[in-house]
Amino acid sequence: MLVAISATLSAQVRLDKPEMYFGANFGVTESMVLFNPTISQGLLMGYNGGIVFRYIAEKNVGMQAELNFSQRGWKESSGLYSRQLDYVELPFMTHIYVGNKNRFFINLGPKISYLLSDRKLLNNTGASTDVQHVNPVKYPFDYGLCGGLGLLFNINGKILQLDTRASYSLSDLFADSKSDYFSNSNNLNFSVNLAWLFQVK
Repeated sequence: MLVAISATLSAQVRLDKPEMYFGANFGVTESMVLFNPTISQGLLMGYNGGIVFRYIAEKNVGMQAELNFSQRGWKESSGLYSRQLDYVELPFMTHIYVGNKNRFFINLGPKISYLLSDRKLLNNTGASTDVQHVNPVKYPFDYGLCGGLGLLFNINGKILQLDTRASYSLSDLFADSKSDYFSNSNNLNFSVNLAWLFQVK
């Protein structure tokens, strides 16, 4: 399958004039942390936004990089505790699209992030000694995978797009050695974003 995808991409037709876009995006996030042992959670709502750069040199395939501020974290089902983690993140994705003026697209690729701040939104746990309640985040550097799909609309030269995205961190938040309580503590978040792009002529 990977060979077939590679062959398809390598057979792409180069554009006479590459397309280059700059813009800004803003959206809503829903996040949780995949703990092992499991902790019962709901999704914590937050916000994200930043700048977008897209470059397309071949028909139907290009690349997209972003620099975003992203709110993540978790909200426990008990209703007693929630915690927000603010990151600066850099996704670097393959951009695959169909269509000409208006387009359907898929973005896939890796991303890296760094923790800017960590705060408890709610803490009614009393004298809890649970690791996720009392310990600070041990690993501020975060890396993982992201992907999503969306629609782009060219309205009289003004480019508006709507996309959805899921991100999964391969790194952990808390210490994960054999002697530690959690063997995994990975960020998982979803977002819906609206972007306004300008094409560089």
